[in-house]
Amino acid sequence: MIPLTPHVAIIDDDPAVRRSLGMLLDTRGWTSQQFERAGDFLDDPPPSRFNCLVIDVRIPGMSGLELFEELSRRTRSKQAYLPPVLFLSGHGDIPMVVQALKQGASDFLEKPADPRTLLDAVGKALAADRRARSDHESRESLLQEIAELTPREREVLTEMVAGFLSKQIADHLRISTKTVEAHRLRICHKFNVRTGMELAAKLREVPPSLWQMSE
Repeated sequence: MIPLTPHVAIIDDDPAVRRSLGMLLDTRGWTSQQFERAGDFLDDPPPSRFNCLVIDVRIPGMSGLELFEELSRRTRSKQAYLPPVLFLSGHGDIPMVVQALKQGASDFLEKPADPRTLLDAVGKALAADRRARSDHESRESLLQEIAELTPREREVLTEMVAGFLSKQIADHLRISTKTVEAHRLRICHKFNVRTGMELAAKLREVPPSLWQMSE
């Protein structure tokens, strides 16, 4: 579910920076929660309860980039949602910028960031969060629907999405064409589509490799 009020996590070891960022976000009606260390944030899951993460690159201990890598690994392994990440740093060297953006960061701003520039960057991240969160929730819903299929229906589904006709599916699965047609009807009904082409289009963002995870 998309939170009604944008909620932003601030991870920075400087208490003055955390306070000023929190007050700045308040001017837009955005709530925030502050963390001093990467470990503090990791100990308080899940990250999906936030709409944007504002992370200082040079946090003592686990750095901001290392935190981002760990969050990416955890959410990827669980097929969970990771909100947009905005990095802040007082040391804006180019390699660090390139690394952060290649890893999927939403933006990268040097400290001290201009308040308007920072608010604009957070605003863009929040807009991206709304789109990405909606897509993620749609995919999760599809995976749940797939998980509720019988093993045979899932086999037929795989063949349908691959573009095979009922006779071909029957030959591949060594069942009757009539049985395949019955499965096709039930599958289309469950996914609220009329044809195999509509079904394939609906599932195009859900690769078959993920279907096995739904078992």
